[in-house]
Amino acid sequence: MRTIQVSHIEAFSSIPGKGNPAGVILEADHLSEATMQQIAYAVSFNETVFVLKTNLADVRLRYFTPGHEINLCGHATMAALYGLKMRGLLEGKDSITIETNVGILPVQFEQHGSACFMEMKQDQPQ
Repeated sequence: MRTIQVSHIEAFSSIPGKGNPAGVILEADHLSEATMQQIAYAVSFNETVFVLKTNLADVRLRYFTPGHEINLCGHATMAALYGLKMRGLLEGKDSITIETNVGILPVQFEQHGSACFMEMKQDQPQ
């Protein structure tokens, strides 16, 4: 059995315990949808995000609650991209695109000292 690392990353705050938490799995290409759902259930945050490779954008993100997959989640997106940035996996990029179940969305980054700020386009409200 393969070990899966789940990072606990909080969006919208630099103070531990004060942000919006998400589970983040950075290399999820080998996971089935059923396994992703099982992991999200075990992690038990409102959302767990899985980072996958894609030919359509810089990264593909899939989002799961403990009960089902959802199309898009803002704070989980920020958590995943922060995790990628802090590990040097988006080195030198000030903007990227993400593939989600609602389509391809642009994300901009700004670095101010040690703080990383992101601007993300959302899907149309429904």
